Amino acid sequence: MPELPLDANTRLAAERNRLALERTLMAWTRTSTALIAFGFTIYQIFRYLSENERLREPYVSPQVFGVAMILVGLAALILGWIQHRQELAALRADFGAMRYSIAAIVAGLVAGLGAIALLGVTLRL
Repeated sequence: MPELPLDANTRLAAERNRLALERTLMAWTRTSTALIAFGFTIYQIFRYLSENERLREPYVSPQVFGVAMILVGLAALILGWIQHRQELAALRADFGAMRYSIAAIVAGLVAGLGAIALLGVTLRL
């Protein structure tokens, strides 16, 4: 038996929920980007200071701190993306097909940049 088309109010409510999911994933992406950038920047600053002997023995290694911040950023991004996928799947189950998520593409690109930053810090580039 074919499904009946959704009325306009239900269709618009589903679209509002989908857009709210997009905004939530973009918020996670912004937060993750800030964490990744902060970790990489702190690593570079500590490295510069230690090379110039302005900071002889830091309490925390700049590499450890940079890697920790980048990993926290990547973990937050991955967990946000997983939550986004689960919520979209539930929405699709209730309301049928939805548009593809552009926020998921952006999150993937930021995750790739985060992986490059992580490699840069671990390989000391």
